[in-house]
Amino acid sequence: MNTASAAFLATIPSPDQGVWHIGPIPIRAYALCIIAGIIVAIWLGERRWVNRGGTKGTVIDVAVFAVPFGLVGGRLYHVITDNQLYFGEGKNPLNALKIWDGGLGIWGAIALGAVGALIACRRRGIPLPAMADALAPGIVIAQAIGRLGNYFNQELYGAHTDLPWGLEIYQRYNPTNPDDFLNGVAIGHVPLPDSPVHPTFLYELLWNLGVALLVIWADKKFRLGHGRVFALYVAGYTAGRFWIEMMRTDTANHILGLRVNVWTSILLFAAAIAYFVLAAKRGPREAPETLWSKDVPREDADSASADSGESHAEVAAAPDTVRDSAADKATEDPKPDAEK
Repeated sequence: MNTASAAFLATIPSPDQGVWHIGPIPIRAYALCIIAGIIVAIWLGERRWVNRGGTKGTVIDVAVFAVPFGLVGGRLYHVITDNQLYFGEGKNPLNALKIWDGGLGIWGAIALGAVGALIACRRRGIPLPAMADALAPGIVIAQAIGRLGNYFNQELYGAHTDLPWGLEIYQRYNPTNPDDFLNGVAIGHVPLPDSPVHPTFLYELLWNLGVALLVIWADKKFRLGHGRVFALYVAGYTAGRFWIEMMRTDTANHILGLRVNVWTSILLFAAAIAYFVLAAKRGPREAPETLWSKDVPREDADSASADSGESHAEVAAAPDTVRDSAADKATEDPKPDAEK
């Protein structure tokens, strides 16, 4: 085996294509990854919500608002921060609507998704910070799954590297539109001149999974509440996004020599740390009764949790404020009910 062949086998190959067609219907890997991520986030969030004392089905109800808001917000953030891709001489502004071609900014998705979640939480009479804490690990896992979509799209990679996990980027060809690289198919597996490159999407995927494990561990160990789990997720994610963003070579706008998303990571990291510290003053994790929806009777909530098969060991340990309140009431009025 010659040296060139050995070097090629030591790298990560890219998929031949990211779009398949069933008749006239395109099946896009990017979209499938986004959908899979959303499903995992809702599933894990639901389990965590019930284990924390919430009613079964609440996360799905919140997702009905949060997911569409988040998708719109993610696209808006991308279009605003990378507006040169869609506006200006020779550009087609209508391409800004083609979300299926990739391009979602996580911070726009989180910001507008939070607005949707807030609307849903207010309708159900539950605290948004508690819901955010339940959803946080699932969100970052969903981000990791979404990065697989970037792999199929051959996007968001770094500069040339000789490391054994370098990523090969292939020239793709679309016979109906030679300029349509995204929807093309690789022919002959001929790598582009800069290949292999740093697979920054893979770095972020692995980092996100690590953040998810950290957040779940810290939440279980320290019984975090009042939005602190979500703050820890934001801090952990932005810490990784900072250095990963610095490695990327895709087109991006800059402020004072740094990519916009680098500045966003710095600011959000500082804000998340500040919130994490300040929110600790709010005391123990929210008591379970604050997590029950106002439109679901307490008896029904208990029944739904029992039917789900979830353990209430964590719930039983949570309501320190409830036990204290009950003890105070007993001290104030120790008479039996019959004497009242």
